[in-house]
Amino acid sequence: MSSDLKINTSQDIKKTLNVGGRLVELSPPLIMGILNITPDSFFKGGRVSTSPDEVLQRAGGTYEQGAAILDIGGYSTRPGALEVSQAEELDRVLPVIQSIRKHVPDALISVDTFRAGVALEAVRAGADIINDVSGGTLDAAMFDTVAALKVPYVLMHMRGTPQTMTKLANYERLVPDILKELQQKLVELRQKGVADIIIDPGFGFAKTVAQNFRLMRSLSEFHQLGCPLLVGVSRKSMVWRTLGVTAEEALNGTTVLNTLALQQGADILRVHDVREAAEAVKLWQLTVSKD
Repeated sequence: MSSDLKINTSQDIKKTLNVGGRLVELSPPLIMGILNITPDSFFKGGRVSTSPDEVLQRAGGTYEQGAAILDIGGYSTRPGALEVSQAEELDRVLPVIQSIRKHVPDALISVDTFRAGVALEAVRAGADIINDVSGGTLDAAMFDTVAALKVPYVLMHMRGTPQTMTKLANYERLVPDILKELQQKLVELRQKGVADIIIDPGFGFAKTVAQNFRLMRSLSEFHQLGCPLLVGVSRKSMVWRTLGVTAEEALNGTTVLNTLALQQGADILRVHDVREAAEAVKLWQLTVSKD
């Protein structure tokens, strides 16, 4: 690790987010519920049509089941996903964000995008958090946009694009390399004045299945970056390929990995199945409670 960023102990990890002047506690860990406004998300159960009634029903149910954050995405980032224009992405996500903001006012809304223009319009429409799978690598304007908007930013590790990332999983030392790449971006964000940064190691993005499990075993090492930690393994191929099932059958495996992530200090779980994740958090809490 370079000297540009001090290494933190667990006591130094930030456990709050400033969301428009509202202080959001990350203890106990929060659930981020996935709402994909896309026709080609890898998990059919995570897709939501653009029908206003269906969107509101799904969003409201997700929030009531325990998702403090609703993550709205209009561009599938699964390996090999098709290109979507910025105009189409905006057409998908903006009405949804506006509707949720009006009808589920207490929910935190995250926009899942790597485009600065989409992030800007989404925040103007009512989004609270920018969740960028590219970590700023696919749009040079993203970091400046985040700094100007003064909203929390999910900095995820990825190489390449959704179309090319599977060919870029070559690392000299997996975890040190990922930490170094994240650290460089973290320094840049801090220099621009971004205060609330959430780290996502990027399970499944430019990583093989075996590398994903090595990453899970070393998850606690990411605390040295001093930021809250988001983990997104919900129904991903590291689960269903390993178990020889389908994404639709991967809930049990997802819950196991979510629990392991909690044990290593995950602050936010990004999931398709909110109720089950909330139950995992509740039961895990009781195992670490000192009461």
